Amino acid sequence: MFQDLNQFIVSLIGKGDLSDILSVVVYSALPLVLILLYALVAILGEMKISAWLQDRLGPMRTGPYGILQPIADMLKLIQKEDTTPKLADKKLYNAAPFIVFIGSYMAFAALPFAAMYAGARINTGIFYIVAVSGVVVVGILMAGWGSNNKYALLGSMRSVAQIVSYEIPAGLAILSVVMIAGTMDLQTISHLQQGGLQNWFIFGGPKSLAGFGGGYAWILTPLMVVSFLIYIVASLAETNRVPFDIPEAESELVAGYHTEYSAMKFALFFLAEYANMFAVSAIASVLFLGGWNSPIAGFLDAPWMGAIWFIGKAFSFVLIQIWIRWTLPRLRVDQLMHICWKVMIPFGMATVLLVGTIVTFLAH
Repeated sequence: MFQDLNQFIVSLIGKGDLSDILSVVVYSALPLVLILLYALVAILGEMKISAWLQDRLGPMRTGPYGILQPIADMLKLIQKEDTTPKLADKKLYNAAPFIVFIGSYMAFAALPFAAMYAGARINTGIFYIVAVSGVVVVGILMAGWGSNNKYALLGSMRSVAQIVSYEIPAGLAILSVVMIAGTMDLQTISHLQQGGLQNWFIFGGPKSLAGFGGGYAWILTPLMVVSFLIYIVASLAETNRVPFDIPEAESELVAGYHTEYSAMKFALFFLAEYANMFAVSAIASVLFLGGWNSPIAGFLDAPWMGAIWFIGKAFSFVLIQIWIRWTLPRLRVDQLMHICWKVMIPFGMATVLLVGTIVTFLAH
C-alpha cells in the first residue's frame, strides 16, 4: 500500500519532472476543491438548519427541495457589479479579501486529511497554522480601514481585538496536547492515536506513548476535556460565529468589516469564513479526536477511509457551529472579553500547568 499520494502519482507516470510538477499541482489543488465543495454543502446546511430551528422550510424552489440554492447564490455573486467606494483606499480595499482568503487557505497546507495525504508534512505543523492565521487579522484590518466607512472600521477593530485575545486560550489548549504528544507535527499526532478512541488525546492520549506506561490516563482525561472545551469556545470566537459574531453585528454595524464589499470580493470573505470554520474544526478533530483514525480499531480503517473519517469529524463540528448560531444570543463586547481574559485564560493556564507537571514528574 502507498504511504502517501506522491508515491501513488509516481507509480502511475514514473519518477521525473512531470511527476514532481503533478504532485505539486495535486497537493495544492485538492484543498481548494474541498473548500469549494464543502462551502456549497455548508451554506445549504446553514439555510436548512436555521429553517428547521425556526419552523420554516428554507429554500425550496431552486432544485429538488432547494438543494441548488447555494449554486444559484454563487452564480449571482459572480454576475454582480464589482464596486469600489469613491473615498476608499483602493489598494487596501481591493487587496483585503484576497489576503483574508489566502490566510485561511494557507492553514490547509498542514492539515493531515489521511495517512497518505497531507498538503505539506511540516514538523511544526500546528505552530505554522497558528502563525499563518495572523494573516487573516491583517486582511480584516485592511478591509475596515480601506473601506473608509465607520461601521467597517469598528467591525474590523472588534474582530482584531477578538481574534488576538482568543488565540491565547486556543494556544493554551493546543499546548496541552503538544506536551503529551511531544511533537507539533499533526500527521504524527494522528498516527499516535491509532487503535481506537481509547488512544485519542481527549481520553488522555495513547497508552503506549513512551514514558506514560498507561497509568496516568485517568488523571489526564478530565484535563484534556477542559482543554477541548476551551478550544471549541475559542474557535467560535476566532471564526466570528455566534455568540461571538460582534464584528459582524447586523443590528449595530450593518455587516461589519465587509459592509462596503460586493460581488466576488464579498464572496471571498464569505468563502474564507467557511474555510476557517472547517480549519478550526479539523484541528479539533486531529488534536483531540483521533484525526483520520477510526473510533474502533480495525473498523473501516482502510487508508482511503481516513479522509472520510477526517472530513466527517470536522464537518460534524461545523454543523455544531451552525446549530449554535441559531440557538444562542450575541454577547456584548465586555462579556466577550470577560470570558476570554477572566475565565478561559486562567483555566487554560491551570490546565497547561497540571499537564506539564504530570508529563514532567509523573510520566517518567
